[in-house]
Amino acid sequence: FEQRAEFMAAADLSEVIAEMRRDTIEDFVGRHLPPKAYAEQWDVDGLDHHVREFLGLELPFAEWAAEDGIADDEIRERISKAIEERLEAKSALYGADFMRMAEKSLLLQFLDQSWKDHLLQLDHLRQGINLRAYAQKDPLNEYKREAFVLFGEMLSHLRERVTATLCHLEVRFEQPPADM
Repeated sequence: FEQRAEFMAAADLSEVIAEMRRDTIEDFVGRHLPPKAYAEQWDVDGLDHHVREFLGLELPFAEWAAEDGIADDEIRERISKAIEERLEAKSALYGADFMRMAEKSLLLQFLDQSWKDHLLQLDHLRQGINLRAYAQKDPLNEYKREAFVLFGEMLSHLRERVTATLCHLEVRFEQPPADM
């Protein structure tokens, strides 16, 4: 609630959005290009699919992975650069003020919806947690552990939704109908 109040009071959330974008890219790259793995072991197709679906970018991942001595950090930087260029172009097209308003509005909407969904999940968890006592597990500790995992998943999902929506954002301005 405190963070939401800060978001409401802030005029510019671009740094928060940029951090979400960096975390999302970090998650995608970490999921498909494991650290200390050889380029031949990377899931380049999976990364390409996620980047196309969530970020709307078509990047030459197969060519990048074939480069000699390429590391996951370099691919992460290339994805970040491509997404920054795309969002700068949108900001230039729609105007910086409009983009800041859209970022704030989307973040607050998704935060509210994610929080409602999280509370519902916690309620479902609470209803079934007592069954853990039959398995000789402390229901309170199990609830805390699983609630913490759910909270992390909620934050990750929120970052992905905000980033994906801003990357796919297209605005069409229509003229009002003429009076007859």
